[in-house]
Amino acid sequence: MLLNKIVFLSMILLALGACKEPAPRKPVQKKSGHVNQASISRNKKLIAAEEARITELIAADTLNTYTASATGFWYYKDKVNGNSDYYPKTNDEVLLQYHVLSLEGDTIYKKQDIGLVQHAVDKSQLFPGLRNAVKLLKEGESGIFLFPSAQAYGFTGDNKKIAPTTPICTNLEILKIIKHNDSLN
Repeated sequence: MLLNKIVFLSMILLALGACKEPAPRKPVQKKSGHVNQASISRNKKLIAAEEARITELIAADTLNTYTASATGFWYYKDKVNGNSDYYPKTNDEVLLQYHVLSLEGDTIYKKQDIGLVQHAVDKSQLFPGLRNAVKLLKEGESGIFLFPSAQAYGFTGDNKKIAPTTPICTNLEILKIIKHNDSLN
């Protein structure tokens, strides 16, 4: 009988407890901007150091006049095509070749190792700076491009020869532009 009363009281207490509204849980962690601020500060220092290094290289090269691109890299044309006014546009295809060097001038990838590349403008998987550089050269032109790591292979590198956060130099040549009727103007 006592057992029946205990079971009955337990069931009543359980039923009363089940009728309560669930209380919202409090966050397990409080967000702190400390980690984000440290990351932002580290990235700003990295970018400033890379830009200072590139600026030194440009200042030391008294033979060429570099242009700063709108997307964050520097370049000069070493071969100019005065017979054409057409630059590649979105949806055009470009046949190109390039090689990659360190900023110290050491070869990372030879153009023979990379081979000829057929690139759909704004659509192919080239690294960010090279995708934009292609649009700055006409058919038959070539140029030297200095890319900070953010415009090259970024924080991951290429998982082969280019380490993370490595600025690079690229010699790019546009061999042929195949215009498409639906190219954006």
